[in-house]
Amino acid sequence: MRRRNVFDIDALRLLVTVADTGTFTKAAAQLNYTQSAVSRRIASLEQQAGGPLFERLPRGVRLNPAGQALHRHAVEVLERLATAEQELAVLHAGQGGVLRVGAFATANIFLLPAALRRFKQATPEVEVIVLEGRTGTLMQRLADGALDIAVVSDYPSGLPPAEGVTTDVLLEDELFVALHREHHLAGAGTIDLRELRDEVWIQDTPAASPTMVADAWARAGFRPRKVIRIAEWSGKFGYAAAGLGVALVPSLAARAVPAELVLCRLGDLPPHRTVHVALPAAPLPAALGLLDLLRDAAE
Repeated sequence: MRRRNVFDIDALRLLVTVADTGTFTKAAAQLNYTQSAVSRRIASLEQQAGGPLFERLPRGVRLNPAGQALHRHAVEVLERLATAEQELAVLHAGQGGVLRVGAFATANIFLLPAALRRFKQATPEVEVIVLEGRTGTLMQRLADGALDIAVVSDYPSGLPPAEGVTTDVLLEDELFVALHREHHLAGAGTIDLRELRDEVWIQDTPAASPTMVADAWARAGFRPRKVIRIAEWSGKFGYAAAGLGVALVPSLAARAVPAELVLCRLGDLPPHRTVHVALPAAPLPAALGLLDLLRDAAE
């Protein structure tokens, strides 16, 4: 099989410089080469190209048709490489490019939007792409290189590990119970979890899964008589607002709670979750900039 030619970038740059200056001597001076080195490199390039690229004139050289064809492509390649270098420089400085951000649902109610608002004000050149998902999915996307930073949580079943991903604690998020305003405990402010032993609970995890809420029920000495399994927060709020049950609501979601519901603390048995920021092993500067703003928003 015939070997395909791969043109050296320096040789293409030399070709363009010789064409621009019209002589090997001027090209050598511009690129800090010796004239003999330029002659050898051009001869090697012509051999690789399959024939002469220049017409030798009494006072200099000029491109022949083959040289003109290669010159056109060389200019395009060098321009694209220069553009790539500029984009990479901006990206590594955290002042441009794309930042892919992941977050679980309730982090998108206030925490992440508040941080992104300030981030966009400080670095408007960075394009931000946000993906919402469950923590396990976000951690795997970070490990696969599909995300640059993610807000994740150990709720409901712990923080899953992911190869090459590091996590940093962002905040401790208390879980409240959401009751309909007409519930007989709605005005209590703080409720003992045991007082809710006979309630219908609105949750989104399979019964067999070990979860924090199941652990809280166990510590309170009961298992709920009935669980309505609803995945999305809008559905949980809708069922609770209709008086069909009670639901645990993290403090991060408090701003989205409908007016028909009241949030109450859970006394001496309040479940908590830990919110983390997850990053790949070599995070982008833009991701580290967003991390600082997430810490500010968490406070």
